[in-house]
Amino acid sequence: MEINIKKYIKEALNSLYSVDTTNIDVAVEKTKEGINGDFTVVVFAFSKFSKKSPADTAKDLGAFIKQKYDDVSSYNVINGFLNFRMTNEYWIDRLNNLNTNNKKSEEYDKKTIMVEFSSPNTNKPLHLGHIRNNILGDSVSRILKASGKNVIKTNLINDRGIHICKSMLAWMKWGNGETPETSGKKGDKLVGDYYVKFEAEYKKQIEELIKAGQTETQAKANAKIILEAHEILRKWENGDEEIRKIWRMMNSWVYKGFEKTYSDLGISFDKIYYESDTYLLGKDIVNQGLENEIFVRDEDSSVWIDLTDEGLDRKILLRSDGTTVYMTQDIGTAIKRIEEVNPSKIIYVVGNEQDYHFAVLKKIISKINKSYSDVIEHLSYGMVELPEGKMKSREGKVVDADDLISDMIETARSISNEAGKINDLQDEEKEKIIRMIALGALKYFIIKVDPKKQIIFNPKESIDFNGNTGPFIQYTHARIKSILRNAEKMNIKFHGKASEEADIVDLEIELISHLCTFEKVIQESANRLDPSLIANYTYALTKLFNQYYHEHSILKETESKTLQLRLLLAQTVSQTIKSAMDLLGIEVPEIM
Repeated sequence: MEINIKKYIKEALNSLYSVDTTNIDVAVEKTKEGINGDFTVVVFAFSKFSKKSPADTAKDLGAFIKQKYDDVSSYNVINGFLNFRMTNEYWIDRLNNLNTNNKKSEEYDKKTIMVEFSSPNTNKPLHLGHIRNNILGDSVSRILKASGKNVIKTNLINDRGIHICKSMLAWMKWGNGETPETSGKKGDKLVGDYYVKFEAEYKKQIEELIKAGQTETQAKANAKIILEAHEILRKWENGDEEIRKIWRMMNSWVYKGFEKTYSDLGISFDKIYYESDTYLLGKDIVNQGLENEIFVRDEDSSVWIDLTDEGLDRKILLRSDGTTVYMTQDIGTAIKRIEEVNPSKIIYVVGNEQDYHFAVLKKIISKINKSYSDVIEHLSYGMVELPEGKMKSREGKVVDADDLISDMIETARSISNEAGKINDLQDEEKEKIIRMIALGALKYFIIKVDPKKQIIFNPKESIDFNGNTGPFIQYTHARIKSILRNAEKMNIKFHGKASEEADIVDLEIELISHLCTFEKVIQESANRLDPSLIANYTYALTKLFNQYYHEHSILKETESKTLQLRLLLAQTVSQTIKSAMDLLGIEVPEIM
């Protein structure tokens, strides 16, 4: 909507001062609270054209625009700021033309962007940290798509390596043939239990070696169980069929477990990569880099890259026994993706504990091919902690994703049953709404925070029906839907359009103004890779509507033009809430 004002200002500059405005930027802001106006233009920079003071320049521009354009009701000048008040007809016209579900971005360019998120290891189930990763990756993908990009959601399954060998070794030692079927456990949980068993035994052996006189570093390297795990990794990389058979079996258990968790979270992917398919490509690229003197081989045959001159460090790419590390497969996967898809960006949604890893990856990729240097982008986000502190997968001290989802659903069920508002629904519909509330609470609590910030997750706070929460926004949407249903029951014919002759109050103008900024917020959120902007925009919208609803009746309004305006405004708010929450991966019920 500020585009109109920008156009008016440019035309005024051209007409009054003969200025070529092609490359002139006009800054238009929402007028600050307490000042009469809807839009404010900063005119200081235009004094060089007018040869007048900013205040006199503002008066010239304001008078010209007020005389020429009917949608400007009035203007005033405060120092070097020009404030415009728009007509009621302008705002009603804006409301009539709002179609939040079918907007097309002005920056629609169809650039392909790959967003990699989730990327779990197949040695443990998904936990609360993974939930933030998945929710953030899914929402960023949705927002980028809404901003006009061609988005490919990808997941790289870390299905090989020393971590996976640890779970395999523990199962081989102590499993006695246990399976998800015989244990009654979800497959990813069963494998995760063996990972914890390995780490407990490893810790025990380290302590024993330290007591025997070894340093901690020596003990970690010499513990029998870690040597056995490395031997399994060597056998795996050499294609040992017995090891590969166990590996395939245990991974299949994990995949089934992951599928259920993803389904419960409403997460899906367009393409899944497996580290086992790309690590050899990475190995080949590293060997080629050796020939091109990008990498160096140490005396123990390990391969490194030295980035100390670029403010980083030396990074190992191949161990002395020839086995690969995470960086090796990340190099292979990145090059494979760039050459297959040619994306303008590959956005890696990974916690800030891996900032160094991705700084190195970006440097390595640029050294392999300079034209690839700007493709890699790391969306670094803060860790999720509990009120009692940091989670530790090795010790099994994590909040399991499945358990958390179940707990959230039970809490939502308890609150809903106590409120009694959906008790008359069929069980299937009731459970659907309860699940929406639970997942909406979980997702919104996590996503309303700037991705860069750490989160301390509190389930009870997340499911509150008041304040900046998912359930509060969902309830507002359901409330509006109830109003619209009641209008039908009262035989009120809703025309879907407001008359420009309708009376309009300041709160309605404020609501329409807020609705008009939705597309701008989507673009800003996409540019910054920050879904919290959408979340907090939506909260502000719901707060504003609830204030409006409290102060102004909708269905009791007797003047027909005003009633039509208010019904259209309510409907547009509900559509915008639904669209915004969809960008966050959150469903909104019509009844609560």
